[in-house]
Amino acid sequence: ELPFMNERHLRLNVIGDTARLPDDVRQTLADTVAATAGNEGMVLTLALSYGSRSEMLAAVRLLASQVAKGEITVDSIDEGLFSSALYTADLPDPDLVILTSGEMRISNFLLWQLAYAELYFTDVLWPDFSAETLDEALAEFARRQRRFGLIAEQLPGSEEKSH
Repeated sequence: ELPFMNERHLRLNVIGDTARLPDDVRQTLADTVAATAGNEGMVLTLALSYGSRSEMLAAVRLLASQVAKGEITVDSIDEGLFSSALYTADLPDPDLVILTSGEMRISNFLLWQLAYAELYFTDVLWPDFSAETLDEALAEFARRQRRFGLIAEQLPGSEEKSH
């Protein structure tokens, strides 16, 4: 799919414990990620051998190793540093997560990154997910007030709205 991705300026990204994959698959992935690294269109992220709990444990181990080596201090570990140790360090946190098939759980997926994401649930099965279904999800997302942990009165401009 490399020619397809390059023609459309897609960048391939992979998250997960790729060390568990066969050598030839891991090499093909690495080559494709490298060959699309300069593409500035959409980013396609494959989650392979991925679990969010494992991701967070790997981040903790990395940071603990850096503390042990004297590269960082315990006090320097904050949300930003922790986020930079995750598989998704070079990606923005998702704004919208669409869960299909009537599933009402996030199933160990991006647990840290989903802190302020909007969740949209649909009974539509993934194979039947269409452009129309996506439009419905996006329309619902557009109707929501994104507060990022604040209450409505704390949002900028809320004083003007209440008068």
